[in-house]
Amino acid sequence: MAAPPDEAVFKKPFDVPAGPSTGNPDDAESSLDKPMKEKAKENLSEEQEVERRKLQLLVSAFSEEQLNRYEMYRRASFPKAAIKRLMQTITGGTSVPPNVVIAMAGIAKVFIGEIAEEALDVMEEWSDHGPIQPKHMREASRRLKRKTPMTNSRHRSSRF
Repeated sequence: MAAPPDEAVFKKPFDVPAGPSTGNPDDAESSLDKPMKEKAKENLSEEQEVERRKLQLLVSAFSEEQLNRYEMYRRASFPKAAIKRLMQTITGGTSVPPNVVIAMAGIAKVFIGEIAEEALDVMEEWSDHGPIQPKHMREASRRLKRKTPMTNSRHRSSRF
């Protein structure tokens, strides 16, 4: 038996009326909800616009050094291939969807940012100057571990 041509498979079996009412009572409710949904979208877009303006005002007040640092922060990212490979190793070879890889890369960026901020606090406490050094990062990591429990991948205890 021959397979139907692609055109026959993707054609609609019948024409659907284009009006707002299709005889389904749920459609009447959804048409009433449309103005509310549009208003919510408008509020969301207004909030986004306000946030964008605030960020624009903040960035315009940056010094040259702050602006360079902000640009570097925006451009920085973890390589998606490396994140995916690491996640597949941890999950035992299970494929990882691209959205999960992107989310994990974002989480990693935030985590590293927290360690860097803590390292700057350590430098200030120790009255050190200049760039962050490994000793500051180690101390920051130790402090964050104490504040919030983090898993330690090096030391795994046997479960059995």
